[in-house]
Amino acid sequence: MKQLSGMDNMFLHLEHGNQYMHVAGLGIYDPSTAAGGFVRFKDILKFFEARLDSAPVFRRRLVTVPMELDRPYWIEDPDVDVEYHVRHIALPHPGDWRQLCIQVARIHSRPLDRSKPLWEAYVIEGLDNIPGIPRGSFAFYTKFHHAAIDGEGGTEVMAAIHSFSPEEAVPDDTVRRTRVRDREPTQVELYTRALVNSVQRFPRAARFSVQTAKRLAGLSPNYMAQLKELLQEAGVPSVETVKSKLRRPPATRVSGKVSAQRVGELVGVPMAQIRHVRQKIEGATINDVFMATVGGALNKYLGAKGELPDRSMTAQVPMTLRGQDKGGDVGNQVGVAVMPLHSEIADPVERLHAIREGAEKAKALVGLVGKDLTKHVYDLLPAAASELFTRRVMLPTMNIVVSNVRGPDVPMYLAGAQMVAFAPVSIAMDGLGLNVTGFSYHGTLWMCAVACRDMMPDPAFFADCLRSSFADLVAAADARHAKKSEAAEVMPTDKVSKRPRARRKTVRRRVRAAR
Repeated sequence: MKQLSGMDNMFLHLEHGNQYMHVAGLGIYDPSTAAGGFVRFKDILKFFEARLDSAPVFRRRLVTVPMELDRPYWIEDPDVDVEYHVRHIALPHPGDWRQLCIQVARIHSRPLDRSKPLWEAYVIEGLDNIPGIPRGSFAFYTKFHHAAIDGEGGTEVMAAIHSFSPEEAVPDDTVRRTRVRDREPTQVELYTRALVNSVQRFPRAARFSVQTAKRLAGLSPNYMAQLKELLQEAGVPSVETVKSKLRRPPATRVSGKVSAQRVGELVGVPMAQIRHVRQKIEGATINDVFMATVGGALNKYLGAKGELPDRSMTAQVPMTLRGQDKGGDVGNQVGVAVMPLHSEIADPVERLHAIREGAEKAKALVGLVGKDLTKHVYDLLPAAASELFTRRVMLPTMNIVVSNVRGPDVPMYLAGAQMVAFAPVSIAMDGLGLNVTGFSYHGTLWMCAVACRDMMPDPAFFADCLRSSFADLVAAADARHAKKSEAAEVMPTDKVSKRPRARRKTVRRRVRAAR
Protein backbone atom coordinates (compact mmCIF):
# COMPACT_ATOMS: atom_id res chain seq x y z
CA MET A 1 0.00 0.00 0.00
CA LYS A 2 1.45 3.36 -1.05
CA GLN A 3 0.16 6.77 -0.04
CA LEU A 4 -0.26 9.54 -2.60
CA SER A 5 2.00 12.57 -2.31
CA GLY A 6 0.58 16.02 -1.70
CA MET A 7 0.88 16.90 -5.39
CA ASP A 8 -0.72 13.59 -6.46
CA ASN A 9 -3.66 14.30 -4.16
CA MET A 10 -3.94 17.86 -5.44
CA PHE A 11 -4.66 16.51 -8.94
CA LEU A 12 -7.48 14.41 -7.51
CA HIS A 13 -8.95 17.40 -5.66
CA LEU A 14 -8.86 19.67 -8.71
CA GLU A 15 -11.16 17.29 -10.58
CA HIS A 16 -14.70 18.62 -10.93
CA GLY A 17 -17.61 18.18 -13.34
CA ASN A 18 -16.12 20.60 -15.85
CA GLN A 19 -12.45 19.59 -15.63
CA TYR A 20 -10.98 16.10 -15.51
CA MET A 21 -7.37 15.75 -14.47
CA HIS A 22 -6.24 12.91 -16.71
CA VAL A 23 -3.41 12.99 -19.22
CA ALA A 24 -3.27 10.85 -22.33
CA GLY A 25 -1.14 9.79 -25.26
CA LEU A 26 -2.20 9.32 -28.87
CA GLY A 27 -0.10 7.06 -31.06
CA ILE A 28 -0.69 6.23 -34.73
CA TYR A 29 0.57 2.88 -36.00
CA ASP A 30 1.38 1.30 -39.36
CA PRO A 31 0.46 -2.43 -39.18
CA SER A 32 2.41 -3.30 -42.35
CA THR A 33 5.52 -3.92 -40.21
CA ALA A 34 3.77 -6.65 -38.19
CA ALA A 35 3.87 -10.33 -39.07
CA GLY A 36 1.51 -10.90 -41.98
CA GLY A 37 1.14 -7.15 -42.51
CA PHE A 38 -1.82 -6.71 -40.14
CA VAL A 39 -2.65 -6.56 -36.43
CA ARG A 40 -5.81 -7.96 -34.85
CA PHE A 41 -7.45 -6.53 -31.74
CA LYS A 42 -6.75 -9.71 -29.81
CA ASP A 43 -3.05 -9.34 -30.72
CA ILE A 44 -3.05 -5.92 -29.07
CA LEU A 45 -4.86 -7.29 -26.01
CA LYS A 46 -2.33 -10.09 -25.67
CA PHE A 47 0.62 -7.76 -26.23
CA PHE A 48 -0.76 -5.23 -23.73
CA GLU A 49 -1.72 -7.77 -21.05
CA ALA A 50 1.79 -9.25 -21.14
CA ARG A 51 3.10 -5.83 -20.08
CA LEU A 52 0.72 -5.04 -17.24
CA ASP A 53 3.45 -5.86 -14.74
CA SER A 54 5.95 -3.51 -16.40
CA ALA A 55 4.53 -0.36 -14.74
CA PRO A 56 2.75 -0.13 -11.35
CA VAL A 57 0.09 2.28 -12.66
CA PHE A 58 -1.74 -0.50 -14.53
CA ARG A 59 -2.70 -2.41 -11.38
CA ARG A 60 -3.14 0.33 -8.79
CA ARG A 61 -6.55 1.28 -7.43
CA LEU A 62 -7.47 4.14 -5.10
CA VAL A 63 -8.50 3.68 -1.48
CA THR A 64 -9.78 6.87 0.15
CA VAL A 65 -9.64 7.76 3.83
CA PRO A 66 -13.06 8.42 5.43
CA MET A 67 -14.01 12.10 5.69
CA GLU A 68 -10.76 12.92 3.82
CA LEU A 69 -8.82 12.95 7.08
CA ASP A 70 -5.68 11.99 5.16
CA ARG A 71 -4.44 11.50 1.62
CA PRO A 72 -5.65 8.39 -0.26
CA TYR A 73 -3.61 5.23 -0.88
CA TRP A 74 -2.79 3.09 -3.88
CA ILE A 75 -3.34 -0.63 -3.46
CA GLU A 76 -2.45 -3.24 -6.05
CA ASP A 77 -5.33 -4.98 -7.76
CA PRO A 78 -4.08 -8.25 -9.29
CA ASP A 79 -7.35 -8.96 -11.13
CA VAL A 80 -7.26 -6.30 -13.85
CA ASP A 81 -9.85 -6.86 -16.57
CA VAL A 82 -7.87 -5.94 -19.68
CA GLU A 83 -10.92 -6.18 -21.95
CA TYR A 84 -12.65 -3.56 -19.80
CA HIS A 85 -9.71 -1.14 -19.87
CA VAL A 86 -8.75 -1.63 -23.54
CA ARG A 87 -11.64 -0.77 -25.86
CA HIS A 88 -12.09 -1.13 -29.63
CA ILE A 89 -13.79 1.42 -31.90
CA ALA A 90 -13.57 2.55 -35.53
CA LEU A 91 -14.03 5.80 -37.41
CA PRO A 92 -16.86 5.93 -39.95
CA HIS A 93 -16.06 6.45 -43.63
CA PRO A 94 -14.00 8.25 -44.87
CA GLY A 95 -11.79 8.07 -41.74
CA ASP A 96 -10.05 11.41 -42.08
CA TRP A 97 -7.92 13.51 -39.74
CA ARG A 98 -10.73 15.73 -38.47
CA GLN A 99 -12.83 12.68 -37.54
CA LEU A 100 -9.91 11.28 -35.53
CA CYS A 101 -9.39 14.56 -33.65
CA ILE A 102 -13.11 14.84 -32.85
CA GLN A 103 -13.28 11.24 -31.60
CA VAL A 104 -10.19 11.62 -29.40
CA ALA A 105 -11.53 14.90 -27.98
CA ARG A 106 -14.83 13.22 -27.05
CA ILE A 107 -13.06 10.35 -25.28
CA HIS A 108 -10.77 12.84 -23.55
CA SER A 109 -13.83 14.68 -22.20
CA ARG A 110 -14.98 11.64 -20.17
CA PRO A 111 -13.85 10.95 -16.58
CA LEU A 112 -12.10 7.81 -15.41
CA ASP A 113 -13.85 5.33 -13.12
CA ARG A 114 -12.25 5.74 -9.67
CA SER A 115 -13.43 2.33 -8.51
CA LYS A 116 -10.92 0.71 -10.90
CA PRO A 117 -7.26 1.33 -11.79
CA LEU A 118 -7.18 4.84 -13.22
CA TRP A 119 -6.43 4.19 -16.88
CA GLU A 120 -8.18 3.39 -20.15
CA ALA A 121 -7.04 2.65 -23.71
CA TYR A 122 -8.81 2.76 -27.07
CA VAL A 123 -7.84 1.07 -30.32
CA ILE A 124 -9.25 3.31 -33.09
CA GLU A 125 -9.41 1.76 -36.55
CA GLY A 126 -10.53 3.18 -39.89
CA LEU A 127 -7.74 5.73 -40.47
CA ASP A 128 -8.00 5.36 -44.25
CA ASN A 129 -7.99 8.94 -45.51
CA ILE A 130 -5.22 10.80 -43.65
CA PRO A 131 -2.38 12.35 -45.72
CA GLY A 132 1.03 11.00 -44.73
CA ILE A 133 -0.47 8.07 -42.79
CA PRO A 134 -0.47 4.62 -44.47
CA ARG A 135 -3.95 3.37 -45.33
CA GLY A 136 -5.18 0.79 -42.82
CA SER A 137 -3.31 2.36 -39.89
CA PHE A 138 -4.86 2.50 -36.45
CA ALA A 139 -4.59 4.85 -33.48
CA PHE A 140 -4.03 3.84 -29.85
CA TYR A 141 -5.22 6.35 -27.27
CA THR A 142 -4.27 5.76 -23.61
CA LYS A 143 -5.22 7.94 -20.67
CA PHE A 144 -4.09 7.92 -17.04
CA HIS A 145 -5.06 10.08 -14.12
CA HIS A 146 -2.45 12.77 -13.42
CA ALA A 147 -2.49 11.63 -9.78
CA ALA A 148 -0.73 8.46 -10.98
CA ILE A 149 1.90 9.77 -13.42
CA ASP A 150 3.70 12.93 -14.53
CA GLY A 151 5.35 13.66 -17.89
CA GLU A 152 8.49 11.62 -17.25
CA GLY A 153 6.38 8.83 -15.76
CA GLY A 154 4.29 8.84 -18.91
CA THR A 155 7.42 8.37 -20.99
CA GLU A 156 8.34 5.38 -18.81
CA VAL A 157 4.86 3.87 -19.30
CA MET A 158 5.13 4.45 -23.04
CA ALA A 159 8.38 2.47 -23.11
CA ALA A 160 6.79 -0.25 -20.98
CA ILE A 161 3.94 -1.00 -23.41
CA HIS A 162 6.04 -0.85 -26.57
CA SER A 163 8.94 -2.81 -27.99
CA PHE A 164 11.96 -1.65 -29.98
CA SER A 165 11.56 -4.34 -32.60
CA PRO A 166 8.56 -5.60 -34.59
CA GLU A 167 9.76 -9.16 -34.10
CA GLU A 168 9.77 -9.05 -30.31
CA ALA A 169 7.75 -12.04 -29.15
CA VAL A 170 4.84 -11.68 -26.79
CA PRO A 171 5.59 -13.54 -23.54
CA ASP A 172 3.75 -16.79 -22.95
CA ASP A 173 0.40 -16.28 -21.20
CA THR A 174 1.43 -18.82 -18.58
CA VAL A 175 4.43 -16.73 -17.50
CA ARG A 176 3.38 -14.32 -14.79
CA ARG A 177 5.10 -12.37 -12.06
CA THR A 178 4.27 -13.59 -8.58
CA ARG A 179 2.11 -10.87 -7.08
CA VAL A 180 1.01 -10.28 -3.54
CA ARG A 181 -2.56 -9.08 -3.32
CA ASP A 182 -2.84 -5.92 -1.23
CA ARG A 183 -5.40 -6.46 1.47
CA GLU A 184 -8.19 -3.89 1.56
CA PRO A 185 -7.41 -1.78 4.66
CA THR A 186 -10.04 -1.49 7.37
CA GLN A 187 -11.44 1.87 8.48
CA VAL A 188 -9.64 1.49 11.82
CA GLU A 189 -6.31 1.10 10.01
CA LEU A 190 -7.01 4.15 7.84
CA TYR A 191 -7.99 6.27 10.87
CA THR A 192 -4.85 5.15 12.72
CA ARG A 193 -2.61 5.96 9.77
CA ALA A 194 -4.28 9.36 9.41
CA LEU A 195 -3.61 10.16 13.08
CA VAL A 196 0.05 9.11 12.85
CA ASN A 197 0.59 11.06 9.64
CA SER A 198 -1.01 14.19 11.13
CA VAL A 199 1.31 14.04 14.14
CA GLN A 200 4.36 13.59 11.91
CA ARG A 201 3.30 16.42 9.60
CA PHE A 202 3.71 19.13 12.24
CA PRO A 203 7.48 18.71 12.76
CA ARG A 204 7.95 18.43 8.98
CA ALA A 205 6.11 21.71 8.52
CA ALA A 206 8.23 23.35 11.21
CA ARG A 207 11.47 22.10 9.60
CA PHE A 208 10.30 23.29 6.20
CA SER A 209 9.45 26.75 7.57
CA VAL A 210 12.82 27.05 9.32
CA GLN A 211 14.73 25.88 6.24
CA THR A 212 12.83 28.28 3.99
CA ALA A 213 13.40 31.16 6.40
CA LYS A 214 17.13 30.34 6.57
CA ARG A 215 17.31 30.18 2.79
CA LEU A 216 15.73 33.62 2.43
CA ALA A 217 17.66 35.10 5.38
CA GLY A 218 20.92 33.91 3.89
CA LEU A 219 20.33 35.89 0.73
CA SER A 220 22.08 39.24 0.44
CA PRO A 221 20.05 42.46 0.01
CA ASN A 222 21.06 42.39 -3.64
CA TYR A 223 19.58 38.92 -4.01
CA MET A 224 16.39 39.98 -2.23
CA ALA A 225 16.02 42.90 -4.63
CA GLN A 226 16.65 40.51 -7.52
CA LEU A 227 14.04 38.11 -6.14
CA LYS A 228 11.46 40.89 -5.95
CA GLU A 229 12.26 41.97 -9.52
CA LEU A 230 12.06 38.40 -10.84
CA LEU A 231 8.74 37.82 -9.09
CA GLN A 232 7.32 40.94 -10.69
CA GLU A 233 8.62 40.06 -14.17
CA ALA A 234 7.27 36.52 -13.84
CA GLY A 235 3.85 37.97 -13.14
CA VAL A 236 3.69 36.91 -9.49
CA PRO A 237 1.65 39.62 -7.77
CA SER A 238 2.81 41.42 -4.63
CA VAL A 239 0.37 42.67 -2.01
CA GLU A 240 0.05 45.99 -3.81
CA THR A 241 -0.35 44.49 -7.26
CA VAL A 242 -2.90 41.98 -6.04
CA LYS A 243 -5.03 44.92 -4.98
CA SER A 244 -4.53 46.82 -8.22
CA LYS A 245 -4.45 43.67 -10.42
CA LEU A 246 -1.88 45.41 -12.61
CA ARG A 247 0.60 42.55 -12.68
CA ARG A 248 -1.80 39.82 -13.64
CA PRO A 249 -1.45 38.54 -17.20
CA PRO A 250 -3.98 39.82 -19.73
CA ALA A 251 -7.33 38.07 -19.82
CA THR A 252 -8.07 36.28 -23.11
CA ARG A 253 -10.68 33.91 -24.50
CA VAL A 254 -8.86 30.97 -22.83
CA SER A 255 -9.20 32.56 -19.39
CA GLY A 256 -12.09 31.89 -17.05
CA LYS A 257 -14.07 28.75 -16.33
CA VAL A 258 -13.89 25.91 -18.85
CA SER A 259 -16.76 23.72 -20.04
CA ALA A 260 -16.64 19.93 -19.76
CA GLN A 261 -16.02 19.47 -23.50
CA ARG A 262 -12.59 19.46 -25.15
CA VAL A 263 -11.12 19.90 -28.61
CA GLY A 264 -7.69 18.87 -29.78
CA GLU A 265 -5.27 19.10 -32.70
CA LEU A 266 -1.89 17.61 -33.51
CA VAL A 267 0.96 19.25 -35.43
CA GLY A 268 4.34 17.72 -36.28
CA VAL A 269 7.50 19.66 -37.14
CA PRO A 270 10.90 18.10 -38.01
CA MET A 271 13.46 18.12 -35.22
CA ALA A 272 16.12 18.83 -37.87
CA GLN A 273 14.47 22.19 -38.60
CA ILE A 274 14.23 23.00 -34.88
CA ARG A 275 17.96 22.31 -34.50
CA HIS A 276 18.54 24.41 -37.62
CA VAL A 277 16.85 27.41 -35.96
CA ARG A 278 18.77 26.79 -32.74
CA GLN A 279 22.05 26.89 -34.65
CA LYS A 280 21.11 30.11 -36.44
CA ILE A 281 20.07 31.91 -33.21
CA GLU A 282 22.98 31.91 -30.79
CA GLY A 283 22.11 30.67 -27.31
CA ALA A 284 18.63 29.42 -28.19
CA THR A 285 17.44 26.06 -26.87
CA ILE A 286 14.95 23.60 -28.34
CA ASN A 287 12.47 24.64 -25.66
CA ASP A 288 12.96 28.32 -26.58
CA VAL A 289 12.10 27.47 -30.20
CA PHE A 290 9.03 25.53 -29.07
CA MET A 291 7.79 28.35 -26.84
CA ALA A 292 8.43 30.95 -29.55
CA THR A 293 6.33 28.84 -31.92
CA VAL A 294 3.46 28.74 -29.43
CA GLY A 295 3.77 32.49 -28.76
CA GLY A 296 3.65 33.17 -32.50
CA ALA A 297 0.59 30.95 -32.92
CA LEU A 298 -1.21 32.92 -30.20
CA ASN A 299 -0.19 36.15 -31.93
CA LYS A 300 -1.72 34.93 -35.19
CA TYR A 301 -4.81 33.27 -33.71
CA LEU A 302 -5.87 36.09 -31.37
CA GLY A 303 -4.76 38.72 -33.88
CA ALA A 304 -7.05 37.25 -36.53
CA LYS A 305 -9.95 37.57 -34.10
CA GLY A 306 -9.06 41.12 -33.05
CA GLU A 307 -8.35 39.93 -29.48
CA LEU A 308 -4.54 40.15 -29.24
CA PRO A 309 -3.46 41.68 -25.89
CA ASP A 310 -0.79 44.38 -25.96
CA ARG A 311 1.01 42.62 -23.09
CA SER A 312 2.67 39.24 -23.05
CA MET A 313 0.65 36.17 -22.19
CA THR A 314 2.32 33.87 -19.65
CA ALA A 315 2.74 30.11 -19.58
CA GLN A 316 2.86 27.58 -16.81
CA VAL A 317 5.93 25.50 -17.65
CA PRO A 318 6.22 22.23 -15.68
CA MET A 319 9.76 21.18 -14.72
CA THR A 320 10.79 17.67 -13.74
CA LEU A 321 12.38 17.13 -10.33
CA ARG A 322 13.60 13.63 -11.16
CA GLY A 323 17.19 14.58 -12.00
CA GLN A 324 19.22 11.94 -13.81
CA ASP A 325 16.98 9.10 -12.65
CA LYS A 326 13.90 9.46 -14.88
CA GLY A 327 12.18 6.32 -13.64
CA GLY A 328 11.16 4.98 -10.27
CA ASP A 329 7.89 4.64 -8.41
CA VAL A 330 7.85 8.19 -7.06
CA GLY A 331 4.57 9.71 -8.28
CA ASN A 332 4.49 13.30 -9.51
CA GLN A 333 7.90 14.96 -9.33
CA VAL A 334 7.12 18.30 -10.91
CA GLY A 335 8.00 21.91 -10.23
CA VAL A 336 6.46 24.92 -11.93
CA ALA A 337 7.93 27.99 -13.58
CA VAL A 338 5.99 30.94 -15.01
CA MET A 339 7.44 32.25 -18.27
CA PRO A 340 6.36 34.97 -20.72
CA LEU A 341 5.36 33.82 -24.22
CA HIS A 342 5.70 37.31 -25.72
CA SER A 343 2.61 36.78 -27.82
CA GLU A 344 2.53 40.55 -28.37
CA ILE A 345 5.73 40.45 -30.49
CA ALA A 346 5.10 39.77 -34.17
CA ASP A 347 8.74 39.40 -35.27
CA PRO A 348 9.69 35.71 -34.76
CA VAL A 349 13.38 36.21 -33.95
CA GLU A 350 12.72 39.17 -31.68
CA ARG A 351 10.12 37.02 -29.88
CA LEU A 352 12.61 34.16 -29.53
CA HIS A 353 15.23 36.46 -27.99
CA ALA A 354 12.65 37.88 -25.57
CA ILE A 355 11.53 34.37 -24.58
CA ARG A 356 15.11 33.28 -24.01
CA GLU A 357 15.71 36.28 -21.75
CA GLY A 358 12.46 35.57 -19.87
CA ALA A 359 13.41 31.91 -19.47
CA GLU A 360 16.76 32.88 -17.95
CA LYS A 361 15.02 35.13 -15.43
CA ALA A 362 12.48 32.44 -14.59
CA LYS A 363 15.29 29.93 -14.02
CA ALA A 364 17.08 32.45 -11.80
CA LEU A 365 13.88 32.87 -9.78
CA VAL A 366 13.54 29.10 -9.41
CA GLY A 367 17.17 28.94 -8.33
CA LEU A 368 16.54 31.52 -5.60
CA VAL A 369 13.37 30.08 -4.09
CA GLY A 370 14.09 26.40 -4.79
CA LYS A 371 12.97 24.14 -7.61
CA ASP A 372 11.05 21.88 -5.23
CA LEU A 373 9.28 24.63 -3.25
CA THR A 374 5.85 23.93 -4.78
CA LYS A 375 6.17 20.19 -4.15
CA HIS A 376 6.97 20.79 -0.46
CA VAL A 377 4.04 23.17 -0.11
CA TYR A 378 1.64 20.55 -1.47
CA ASP A 379 3.11 17.87 0.82
CA LEU A 380 2.38 20.01 3.88
CA LEU A 381 -0.97 21.57 3.04
CA PRO A 382 -4.30 19.73 3.47
CA ALA A 383 -6.06 18.91 0.20
CA ALA A 384 -8.62 21.72 0.48
CA ALA A 385 -5.87 24.26 1.21
CA SER A 386 -3.80 22.93 -1.71
CA GLU A 387 -6.70 23.48 -4.08
CA LEU A 388 -7.24 27.00 -2.71
CA PHE A 389 -3.51 27.76 -3.08
CA THR A 390 -3.59 26.54 -6.69
CA ARG A 391 -6.69 28.51 -7.66
CA ARG A 392 -6.02 31.74 -5.77
CA VAL A 393 -2.21 32.04 -5.85
CA MET A 394 -0.78 30.08 -8.78
CA LEU A 395 -3.35 30.10 -11.59
CA PRO A 396 -3.95 33.88 -11.64
CA THR A 397 -0.33 34.35 -12.78
CA MET A 398 -0.76 32.17 -15.90
CA ASN A 399 -2.67 32.12 -19.20
CA ILE A 400 -1.97 28.69 -20.67
CA VAL A 401 0.13 25.57 -20.06
CA VAL A 402 3.15 24.92 -22.28
CA SER A 403 5.13 21.73 -21.70
CA ASN A 404 7.80 19.88 -23.65
CA VAL A 405 8.92 16.28 -23.05
CA ARG A 406 11.78 14.50 -24.77
CA GLY A 407 10.80 11.10 -26.15
CA PRO A 408 12.69 8.27 -27.86
CA ASP A 409 14.75 8.95 -30.98
CA VAL A 410 14.22 5.45 -32.38
CA PRO A 411 11.04 3.80 -33.74
CA MET A 412 8.81 1.85 -31.33
CA TYR A 413 6.30 -0.92 -31.98
CA LEU A 414 2.97 -2.09 -30.58
CA ALA A 415 2.23 -5.75 -31.35
CA GLY A 416 4.59 -5.43 -34.34
CA ALA A 417 3.01 -2.25 -35.76
CA GLN A 418 5.40 0.69 -36.03
CA MET A 419 4.41 3.90 -34.32
CA VAL A 420 4.59 6.70 -36.89
CA ALA A 421 3.33 9.54 -34.68
CA PHE A 422 2.84 10.18 -30.98
CA ALA A 423 1.64 13.15 -28.98
CA PRO A 424 0.58 13.81 -25.39
CA VAL A 425 -3.05 14.90 -24.91
CA SER A 426 -3.07 16.98 -21.76
CA ILE A 427 -5.35 19.05 -19.49
CA ALA A 428 -7.34 22.23 -19.98
CA MET A 429 -8.72 23.64 -16.74
CA ASP A 430 -10.29 26.72 -15.18
CA GLY A 431 -8.08 29.72 -15.89
CA LEU A 432 -5.92 27.68 -18.28
CA GLY A 433 -8.29 26.87 -21.10
CA LEU A 434 -5.49 25.98 -23.54
CA ASN A 435 -2.68 23.47 -23.13
CA VAL A 436 0.05 22.96 -25.74
CA THR A 437 2.34 20.02 -25.03
CA GLY A 438 5.25 18.91 -27.17
CA PHE A 439 6.79 15.44 -27.42
CA SER A 440 9.75 14.50 -29.60
CA TYR A 441 9.66 11.09 -31.25
CA HIS A 442 11.91 9.63 -33.95
CA GLY A 443 12.92 12.93 -35.55
CA THR A 444 9.65 14.85 -35.13
CA LEU A 445 8.38 17.20 -32.44
CA TRP A 446 4.65 16.55 -32.12
CA MET A 447 2.70 19.45 -30.63
CA CYS A 448 -0.77 18.72 -29.27
CA ALA A 449 -3.14 21.58 -28.45
CA VAL A 450 -6.02 20.76 -26.08
CA ALA A 451 -8.61 23.42 -25.29
CA CYS A 452 -12.10 24.04 -23.96
CA ARG A 453 -14.52 23.63 -26.85
CA ASP A 454 -16.38 26.85 -25.98
CA MET A 455 -13.15 28.86 -25.82
CA MET A 456 -11.59 27.48 -29.01
CA PRO A 457 -14.26 26.10 -31.33
CA ASP A 458 -11.85 26.13 -34.29
CA PRO A 459 -8.82 24.04 -33.23
CA ALA A 460 -7.86 23.35 -36.86
CA PHE A 461 -7.26 27.08 -37.33
CA PHE A 462 -5.02 27.17 -34.26
CA ALA A 463 -3.11 24.21 -35.70
CA ASP A 464 -2.59 26.20 -38.90
CA CYS A 465 -1.32 29.08 -36.75
CA LEU A 466 1.23 26.73 -35.11
CA ARG A 467 2.48 25.58 -38.54
CA SER A 468 2.63 29.13 -39.87
CA SER A 469 4.38 30.40 -36.74
CA PHE A 470 7.09 27.76 -37.02
CA ALA A 471 7.57 28.38 -40.76
CA ASP A 472 7.93 32.11 -40.09
CA LEU A 473 10.51 31.40 -37.38
CA VAL A 474 12.60 29.21 -39.70
CA ALA A 475 12.48 31.81 -42.50
CA ALA A 476 13.29 34.71 -40.14
CA ALA A 477 16.19 32.84 -38.55
CA ASP A 478 17.67 32.10 -41.99
CA ALA A 479 17.23 35.72 -43.09
CA ARG A 480 18.79 37.10 -39.89
CA HIS A 481 21.72 34.69 -40.16
CA ALA A 482 22.29 35.57 -43.82
CA LYS A 483 22.28 39.29 -42.98
CA LYS A 484 24.85 38.77 -40.23
CA SER A 485 27.04 36.73 -42.55
CA GLU A 486 26.99 39.49 -45.18
CA ALA A 487 27.89 42.08 -42.55
CA ALA A 488 30.76 39.91 -41.28
CA GLU A 489 32.17 39.63 -44.83
CA VAL A 490 32.12 43.41 -45.28
CA MET A 491 33.62 44.38 -41.89
CA PRO A 492 37.24 43.19 -42.43
CA THR A 493 37.50 45.15 -45.74
CA ASP A 494 36.35 48.36 -44.04
CA LYS A 495 38.81 47.91 -41.19
CA VAL A 496 41.75 47.34 -43.54
CA SER A 497 40.89 50.42 -45.63
CA LYS A 498 40.68 52.61 -42.53
CA ARG A 499 43.93 51.52 -40.89
CA PRO A 500 46.36 53.37 -43.28
CA ARG A 501 44.28 56.55 -43.01
CA ALA A 502 44.36 56.29 -39.22
CA ARG A 503 48.14 55.84 -39.26
CA ARG A 504 48.59 58.91 -41.53
CA LYS A 505 46.53 61.04 -39.13
CA THR A 506 48.68 59.86 -36.21
CA VAL A 507 51.89 60.74 -38.07
CA ARG A 508 50.57 64.23 -38.91
CA ARG A 509 49.72 64.88 -35.24
CA ARG A 510 53.22 63.86 -34.15
CA VAL A 511 54.79 66.12 -36.79
CA ARG A 512 52.68 69.10 -35.63
CA ALA A 513 53.60 68.41 -32.01
CA ALA A 514 57.31 68.28 -32.89
CA ARG A 515 57.06 71.65 -34.65
